[in-house]
Amino acid sequence: MSPDSAGDAVASKRGPDWSARTRAPGSRPRAIIVGAGMAGMATGCYAQMSGIETRIFEKHVLPGGCCTAWSRGGYIFDYCIEWLNGTAPGNNANQVWRELGALDGKTVRNFELFNKVVDERGREVNFYNDPDRLERELIAVSPQDAPLIKAFCADFRRFTKLALHPFLKPPPLENWKEKLATLRQVLPAFALFWRTGAAQMGPYADRFADPLLRRGFRNMFFQDPGNFAVLPFLYNLAEAYNDNVGFPQGGSLGLSRSVEERYLGLGGHIAYRTRVDRVLVEDGRAVGVRLKNGECHYADHVVSACDGLFTLNTLLDGQYSNPRLDKLFKEVLPRPGERYPGVVSAFVGFDGDVPAGESHSTTYLLGADDAARLPGGDQGSLVVQLRSRYSDGFAPPGKSVIHVTYFSDYDYWKQLRNSDRRQYWAKKREVAEFVREFLERKYPGIGARIELVDVGTPATTERYTGNHKGAILAWKSPDADDLIAALIAKDRLRLQGLRGFSMAGHWVAGGSLIKAASSGRFCAQYLCEELGVPFKAWESGNREPWHRDKLGHLPQLDDGPALERPARPRAVATVPIAGAAALPAA
Repeated sequence: MSPDSAGDAVASKRGPDWSARTRAPGSRPRAIIVGAGMAGMATGCYAQMSGIETRIFEKHVLPGGCCTAWSRGGYIFDYCIEWLNGTAPGNNANQVWRELGALDGKTVRNFELFNKVVDERGREVNFYNDPDRLERELIAVSPQDAPLIKAFCADFRRFTKLALHPFLKPPPLENWKEKLATLRQVLPAFALFWRTGAAQMGPYADRFADPLLRRGFRNMFFQDPGNFAVLPFLYNLAEAYNDNVGFPQGGSLGLSRSVEERYLGLGGHIAYRTRVDRVLVEDGRAVGVRLKNGECHYADHVVSACDGLFTLNTLLDGQYSNPRLDKLFKEVLPRPGERYPGVVSAFVGFDGDVPAGESHSTTYLLGADDAARLPGGDQGSLVVQLRSRYSDGFAPPGKSVIHVTYFSDYDYWKQLRNSDRRQYWAKKREVAEFVREFLERKYPGIGARIELVDVGTPATTERYTGNHKGAILAWKSPDADDLIAALIAKDRLRLQGLRGFSMAGHWVAGGSLIKAASSGRFCAQYLCEELGVPFKAWESGNREPWHRDKLGHLPQLDDGPALERPARPRAVATVPIAGAAALPAA
């Protein structure tokens, strides 16, 4: 059975009947999971492997949450993955993906550089994944900055020799041998971690004399995340050098479909198009969930793997939290720059391709006039990714896909959508028109070959995923990192005064897909400890080669509103999340 047909079957029958409040003695323990994103499906996979019956309730029609794709006119618009930690064998991150079946039968594409940055005058710098090559490139751009460049690349080389992937077991469950092994890894590099973790990239980049390097270092990973230490830049460059942050065949939805297939194969059940309205609590213990249609389903444990604020404020009606979550959501979150901004996303489908030598990913630093034309733009920069270079099958034969993004103000789009829907759509048309004109400047003649431009905003992302203010990666705050570490290690992903309930996902474990998947593994291990069952995990073992049909049915959205102009390629504004063909565009 294909992942799609299996998913449809489960969606239609909703799995076994869990409406009874009590069960026969000796029955297998049960857990309900809210959300079929990566964290929710990972929790389900590991619980199933450990002998716990699970079912997942998901309000949308496909798995993965933001790790998704959608389709129009034969093009596949891959929304999430830019790089995936754990694509090389021999490390714990890769082990998690093998256990979840995420990379089964797939090839992985690695690139020679992370990103190119080009300023408004055409000067460019390539951020290569090899420290020697990067050092030569940076010194060629700015010889006067050689001492700083050499110091950065020396730290880069040190990171390439480290293998830190703390994704298999939460600290409280480690035995003394595992704790000692971690210390042996960490202690020799403690000074390196402390120094690069304490240095913020903004002030660090300001030390360079060359203005391109000052801006380029900030945009090394596509756009300036702000409030970010130097350490994650070095860490991810080093992982790229070791081919451990590649792009898996099938992309984002392909990853989600593979994990879905693994979960269903382990006996799990996913009810799609099913909204959870409330967690049911009796005598301080979560006992099940109530759906929006009024149905109640009961289990021994409930895991929320959806948006953190929705979990606390809606599913639990504001009745439960813990001091660390209170600080995260009431003190850290309201401060500017503590969460990832929203993203405006424009996919461009066009006939043919661009020249073979073009970088797969380029950040363009815009002049004042261009920056002013980006509705809701935050940074005056535009990221252009040649998505057809990432994986096969994203475009029909002879055609290609480009993904253009920029950080944007969520409030701008949300207020516009709520107050003036016509103006909201007009601004989306402005995005499409600017992208078309900008690409024509970079690739003369492409404008006549563009067949469609598909635009989504942060308001769209929030509407279809529930993520607070459309933030697909949650936190980017050192304060949040410290609180999250304590949530995992001290609170065990639990809330005060509420037994039988856990949280998983990026709001309690940090951003990135591997952290989301790892939070599911941690959650299942804590769950096994609570229920008194041994935790078990093993590799999928599925060796069937990946092929495009494994994506299953993709929403086409061909009935959505199109923004057309006579004698010009059409610019359509559809939703950056999977939905039924009749789903309205956001």
